[in-house]
Amino acid sequence: MEDLKHELEVSLASVKRDIEFLRNRMGCPIDWDPKRHRYFVRDLPDGGRFELPGLWFDASEVFALLMMIHLVEGVEPGLLVEHLRPMKDRLRSILAAGGKSAGELERKVKLIHFAPRKVEPKHFRVMATALLESKRLSLRYLRRDKQEHTERVISPLQLVHYRENWVLDAWCHLRNELRSFALEAIEEVSVVDEPAKKVSREDMRAHFQSGYGIFAGKAIHRAILKFTPERAQWVSLETWHPDQSDRWLPDGSYILEIPYSNDQELVMDLLRFGADVEVLEPPELRTRVYDALCVAANRYR
Repeated sequence: MEDLKHELEVSLASVKRDIEFLRNRMGCPIDWDPKRHRYFVRDLPDGGRFELPGLWFDASEVFALLMMIHLVEGVEPGLLVEHLRPMKDRLRSILAAGGKSAGELERKVKLIHFAPRKVEPKHFRVMATALLESKRLSLRYLRRDKQEHTERVISPLQLVHYRENWVLDAWCHLRNELRSFALEAIEEVSVVDEPAKKVSREDMRAHFQSGYGIFAGKAIHRAILKFTPERAQWVSLETWHPDQSDRWLPDGSYILEIPYSNDQELVMDLLRFGADVEVLEPPELRTRVYDALCVAANRYR
C-alpha cells in the first residue's frame, strides 16, 4: 500500500477507491494476499489474463503494427496517409518510451510494386465510408473495353486489392446482379442515403471465388495445364485457385488443373510462361493460347 501511495502520489483512501473501482467497474479479479502483504491480480476463470480495456502493446506487438501500417502504405502510396499518420506517430512514441527505434524496422522492409493504377484518394474515401456504413453509392463508370460511360447505383460489399490494383465488389442495381468495379475506372461517386442491399457470404463466395482470378461467375470450365520439369519446381509451390488439383508425371513434368469461368486472365497468365507450359484441355483454351502465340510470333518475324 505504501508503494502504491508513493508511486501514484495519492492518499490511502484514493488507492482503496481505485482498487474498488477496478473490482466493481472493470471486473478486475484483484485480491489481497495477507501472507505477502500485497495486492495481486488473479487469472480469469477460463485461465486467461485480465487486461484493462484499450491499447496495451509490448514491443513486439508495436513492431508488428508498424509493419502492417508500412505494408498498407505501400499498397497505394498516399491513399490513406492522412488517416495512418497519427496512428504511426503514436506507435513510434510507444516504442521510443521503451528505448527502441521504429526507424530501423522501416529501413529494413522494402516493398516493390509494379504497374499499380492510380486511384483518386477522395473516391476511395467515399467508397470506404459507404462500405462501412452500409450505404449505397451512385457512380459514373467507364467500361474501358467498350469505351462506354454508364450511370448506376450499387450496394458496395467488399474492397479487394488484387495484383496491385483495387476492385470494389458490389450489387449493381442497374444490372440487378453481382458485379466487380475497377476503382480507377470510377469517374464520379457519391453516397446515396439508402441502406445497401445485403448479400450473404455464401452467395458472394459462390460468385466471386468460383471463377479464375478477378473474373467472377460460376466456374464451368476446367483447364488442364502441363508445365515443363524446369518450370514445375516453381509452379508446384503456387496456388492459382482454391479448388485446383495437381499431379506429377514420371519425367518431372507437372500437371495443374484449374477451374475457370472466363479465360481472359488465364490466357494472359499462360502467355508469360511461353514454351514452359502446354494447354492440354479444353480445346477452345488451347486454341486461344495457340492463336495468341502465333500473332506474337508473326509480330516479331
